[in-house]
Amino acid sequence: MAEQDERSTIQNPEFQKEVERLEYTKHYMSELLEASQRDLKAVQAKIKESMANLEYIDSSDSYINILTNSRFFELALNQKESLEAVKKKPYFARIHFQRTGELEELLYIGKTSLFHNETFEPIIVDWRSPVANVYYDGRLGEISYPVRDEVYTGHLFSKRQYKIEDGELLSYQDVDLTTNDDLLQEALSGKADVRLTEIVATIQKEQNEIIRAHLKQPILVQGAAGSGKTTIALHRISYFLYTMGEHFNPEQLMILAPNKLFIEYIGDVLPELGVEQICQTTYAEYVQNATGIKLKLQNPNEQLETIVEEGLDALPSFNIPQIKGSLFYKELLDRYIKVHERNLANLFNEDVFIEKYRIMRGSHLKKLFLEEFAYMPIEKRIERIKKVVQTEVKRKSKAVLSSLNTRYEDMIGKALSGLRDPDKRRKTVTKFIDERDERIPKITAEAKSTATAYMKRFEKAKIKQMYRKLLSDRQLIQDLAPEWTFDQQEKFLQVHAKEKWALEDLAALYYLHAKIKGIADQWKMRVVFIDEVQDYSLFQLAALQNGLETDMFTMVGDLAQGIHSYRSLTEWDSVLELFPRANYFTLQKSYRTTIEIMEIANKILMKMDEDLPLVEPVVRHGNEPTFVKADEFDSEKINELYQSIGQNGHKSIALICKTTAEATNYTKLLTKAGVPAEMLSEESELGGSKLLVVPSHLAKGLEFDAVIIAAFDIPYFDTVIDRKLLYVALTRAMHELYLVGPGLDVFLLDEVAKTVNKV
Repeated sequence: MAEQDERSTIQNPEFQKEVERLEYTKHYMSELLEASQRDLKAVQAKIKESMANLEYIDSSDSYINILTNSRFFELALNQKESLEAVKKKPYFARIHFQRTGELEELLYIGKTSLFHNETFEPIIVDWRSPVANVYYDGRLGEISYPVRDEVYTGHLFSKRQYKIEDGELLSYQDVDLTTNDDLLQEALSGKADVRLTEIVATIQKEQNEIIRAHLKQPILVQGAAGSGKTTIALHRISYFLYTMGEHFNPEQLMILAPNKLFIEYIGDVLPELGVEQICQTTYAEYVQNATGIKLKLQNPNEQLETIVEEGLDALPSFNIPQIKGSLFYKELLDRYIKVHERNLANLFNEDVFIEKYRIMRGSHLKKLFLEEFAYMPIEKRIERIKKVVQTEVKRKSKAVLSSLNTRYEDMIGKALSGLRDPDKRRKTVTKFIDERDERIPKITAEAKSTATAYMKRFEKAKIKQMYRKLLSDRQLIQDLAPEWTFDQQEKFLQVHAKEKWALEDLAALYYLHAKIKGIADQWKMRVVFIDEVQDYSLFQLAALQNGLETDMFTMVGDLAQGIHSYRSLTEWDSVLELFPRANYFTLQKSYRTTIEIMEIANKILMKMDEDLPLVEPVVRHGNEPTFVKADEFDSEKINELYQSIGQNGHKSIALICKTTAEATNYTKLLTKAGVPAEMLSEESELGGSKLLVVPSHLAKGLEFDAVIIAAFDIPYFDTVIDRKLLYVALTRAMHELYLVGPGLDVFLLDEVAKTVNKV
């Protein structure tokens, strides 16, 4: 049984030992910081000296000098920044551990590692190191843990957790299972604006398994709201770079976030985890950067808003956004690419000549294009074939010129020796010499441009125009989509009569670009992390997989929060078929909300079409959700609630509305009434002390200390999308939840009225 009592009294000898150990760590860190500062100044001086001496000493020696000192400078700077970042909280846990065949040791676990320069004693062990896995996964007693391809065994005597603030030890406690410890409860009861950055100390066993899952295989995580999906993704990135960093450029790792607001939300976490320089972007932004195609996209939430207001009936049976996200659409594009490829292949109908000499047969080049180089993007094949032609022209033109020279020499020799008439001999020799002197320079000049002239017929594709033709050419659609009825083909053409670009078109543009031009190295990421993957279509994932030529994806999402299911994923089986090497994990524990709030959210989860198990909240109680009856939106009543919540010590407070139109209207009404309110948009910066007014679709992925959900003019209906939007709204609150409206039925909660406090 784990010891749960805090030992924080100054008289406790063990507490004093821990204080001394903390002081020793801080003192050593201070010494290193001072040394780092001296090193920085010294290296800077050496770099300055080397730069000044560039003109007076051997430049190669000077450059080596500068390069060497620059590397030392970078190391010293990195150590300085790393130490300064953790000095106020050097570690958060300790294990008393003995590896089989070795001595017992006390290992202190923190966000970075620190070793004594002389004794190599591990003063702090990085949480990502293999032995730290013992803390997260190991129960007391005999344990084992993997290190690369080996398994080490040992005995875990104890696990200890610390509460350290501003370099002062406040308390510690010995624990067995981290899932039931007080530190987790304390972290969960904290504020939304700091909780994400402190989560490393309270990673749970099931979360740790996913973070440390096989790094050379893709993973897919179905995680309930508040289960730590984002936390896991971020920590897996940190763990990946820690483990694979020596052989991996961080700039080849990409986080695909649902929106810019989310990127801002996680902005403080990545540096805390020692992660920098990685690409953080949205799918739309990445595709446009990788293809160089700039588009004015329709707001992807416009269609959602229409469906919310009019219901799924607003969508035609021939749902084009859904079709564009399907693997059939990929097949349609493959057919289009095949037509383009065939048209180019037919241009190899001529042989390559220099003058009248055949250098290469067109049939051979066609075979290279269609077979030998088929693994490459089409235009990369053309570039490669041009090099092949250039090489062959260079080789054979030498042979041609040599043969011609020999031939003319023979002809001239024969004329000199065989013709007796001097005039005739002179004319014939002159003719051969003039002919030779004219032909050989021409052939030499022609050889230089033969490859370019031959390959000129292969024009480069304009991807945007090419795709636009697919969207608007009747004959092309009839040829490429015979499975569609005439009416469906006409509907497809009608929708695209005017040039408008939607989010669903990006996958097609990216796929065409990848298959025809190839993705530039700068944008060819080797590892991809996707949050809110349920909002992606299967084709979006397939296009990325093809363009990047890798399946190294970490994908986390929740089907219950799939508010864009009319155009995106509704199940995981097809994703696992697309990524056959993927490991699949589920997370059903929620660490965000209280039991009382989760009970309400689970009622909505039970109404959904997806067969998803109920969410299990951790044992953390709070106030019952409160229903506030109001027939219409009342700024004064909302302000009273806001002020009351603030008096409970909560700073991060959101008013969640169903639609953007409502959020806009309510923000104006609140501001007019003198309430400090601000509408949240994708461009907003989080933080501050205002009441954040949030459309339900934008709340996904965020969390707040307290949430007020308002529903008046547009209630939540018992439909696929509304249930998910409501579920998202209900699961944003960490501590307090308020429902404001004319009745519980507008929140689909009429049958659980007794569980909700009424005011």
